[in-house]
Amino acid sequence: DRENVRQSLTVINAVIAQLKLGRNYVIFPEGERIRNGKKPNPKPGALRLAIMAGVPVIPVGIRGDIKLFQKMEIHVGTPIDTSVYKDKKYTEEEYNTLIKEIIISFGLGTIIGISFAAILWWSPFLSRVLDPYLTILNSLPKVSLGPIIIIWAGANQNSIILMALLISVISTIISVYNGFKHTNVTYIKLLESFKANKYQIFTKVILPSNKNTIISSLKINLSMTFVGVIMGELLVSKEGLGYLINYGSQVFNTNLVMTGIILLGILTSILYFLILFIENK
Repeated sequence: DRENVRQSLTVINAVIAQLKLGRNYVIFPEGERIRNGKKPNPKPGALRLAIMAGVPVIPVGIRGDIKLFQKMEIHVGTPIDTSVYKDKKYTEEEYNTLIKEIIISFGLGTIIGISFAAILWWSPFLSRVLDPYLTILNSLPKVSLGPIIIIWAGANQNSIILMALLISVISTIISVYNGFKHTNVTYIKLLESFKANKYQIFTKVILPSNKNTIISSLKINLSMTFVGVIMGELLVSKEGLGYLINYGSQVFNTNLVMTGIILLGILTSILYFLILFIENK
């Protein structure tokens, strides 16, 4: 029963135990014969079982007519060593990759978000034009844009950073701009009575009055950046914590998955307390 998860796991564990005892299993990864030249759609379950059991995979191809008493061709490939995929661990390179992506995405998202919010405050016309579009963009599921991002930026680290920016920067713009827009009007009118220009009002009133708003947006931006980076690594990366978490789930390595989640929690806490330190200065 494929719908019964508990029963499926029981069968999987039984097969792994038999494989470790040296028994052989023949698995058709497509689940059925391929007819009429259709493109095969193999499932990854067979390879996962081999990886978990630490046994090689011998690829076998059967070619021929499905009619009775017709000749068949059987092609046996070179055994595939799955041990290279079994013992994946978190290394310093994985941490450095994630930290680099987080710092770049968080820094760019914060700078772009605050700068764009300042432009919207400076130009009421732009704010009226762009405000509905920002709301619409913020409501879109950014993950669905993953394939387009990969086409534009390539299957590399640029796609991960772009994904994180799409998820974090819009919310930063909206929250900071709302703070700028709702600054106490009395302070602004006071400076205007002294013939202060717009730049002086922005630097002397708008920014200082919205320190807490900017700090709050940093906290939101931090969480959104983590979401974006991990989603990006799930889509295109071959390294990083997100990639290893995804890999661990595919091969049912719960230790790898839980370790990645705990490490993410620790790193998030460190960056959060750093923002909190800045807030209390």
